[in-house]
Amino acid sequence: MQPANPRILTINGGSSSIKFALFEGGDSRRVVEGAISRIGLSEATLRVKGANPADNVSLSLSAPDYAAAVSVLMSWVEGHNKRDALTAVGHRVVHGGPKYREAQRITVVMVRELHEFSPFDPEHMPEELLLIEAFHRRFPDLPQIACFDTAFHHDLPRVAQLLPIPRRYEAQGLRRYGFHGLSYSSLMEQLVSQGDPTATAGRVILAHLGSGASLAAVRDGKSVDTSMGFTPAAGVPMSTRSGDVDPGLVWYLARTEKMTAKQFNEMVNARSGLLGISETSSDMRDLLACEPRDVRAAEAVGLFCYQVKKWIGAFAAALGGMDTLVFAGGIGENSPPVRTRICDGLGFLGIELDETHNAENRAVISKAAGRVAVRVIHTDEEQMIAKMVGAVVSLN
Repeated sequence: MQPANPRILTINGGSSSIKFALFEGGDSRRVVEGAISRIGLSEATLRVKGANPADNVSLSLSAPDYAAAVSVLMSWVEGHNKRDALTAVGHRVVHGGPKYREAQRITVVMVRELHEFSPFDPEHMPEELLLIEAFHRRFPDLPQIACFDTAFHHDLPRVAQLLPIPRRYEAQGLRRYGFHGLSYSSLMEQLVSQGDPTATAGRVILAHLGSGASLAAVRDGKSVDTSMGFTPAAGVPMSTRSGDVDPGLVWYLARTEKMTAKQFNEMVNARSGLLGISETSSDMRDLLACEPRDVRAAEAVGLFCYQVKKWIGAFAAALGGMDTLVFAGGIGENSPPVRTRICDGLGFLGIELDETHNAENRAVISKAAGRVAVRVIHTDEEQMIAKMVGAVVSLN
């Protein structure tokens, strides 16, 4: 049974950062949020902001690797746990593999299986498992809950799951999984709370556009397709990820540059996308600022908007039309010029922006007479993790 005033810590571990937040009460009220950033680089930082001024922290630290950053986080958590005991910890786990589809308590068996799934996403899973195991060592009696980023897409139609490679690989778990599921769950929940009937009985395209970017096609509240596939590197170009590329590049670069599979993986995940095309920055804000005088920046922005537009068209075809388009993520929520370029020319689908509303980042940026409602929604993965954890804890 859930305590009267639960205290839930959410953990969102990335390859070079760890975001965390503390929620209190049955309504999952956020009271503290923070992050350890620039892990593995010089001048890593710990920043914490809380309702209580005493919780505020901003300092430089040494975090040459992920283990060092985890140690810093454990010390911070230990101080809070002594003052007000935590009820549970919720982890964003990027990959649930073919088995895990619902948030649930982490067990020894689950950890062993997640290690087996680790090759599915070597960019994220090892660090996430390091965090889970560190919490278990430091707080062995504290319940830990895994919230899977692939769960939202777990029941994709079979035609959207299949990879067009020899069938025998499917038995090894090779299929299209999709990611950003916690974000999409948050967006769909907010659509329901906003009274949009298409959230439960309609055709919705969700565009999570940030440093990682993907789109999802949703019919009657269920995911029917998504742009990311077996790994988060697939789909549209991102800050440093390539998105979809011709698989023949692997063999070509192996022959012409002696590039290994590991080097190719590093290239498409860390040196491609906006950074690779612009050769200057992975940040959309930087590229928009300098595109008038830098053709490389202009081409990076143009490619991003073009590819997102193509996916919207593809998903409209998969859905047989569309009723609602949602922009979310750092770019989707905060860049009116990018939204304009993506939507330009999509009038045939019923998308018509009100440019004044778009420039003001309003909640609804489409014209009142437009057939498609175009919305801007702040996605909140941490809040969604807290709610999922609260639901699991209340059942135990």
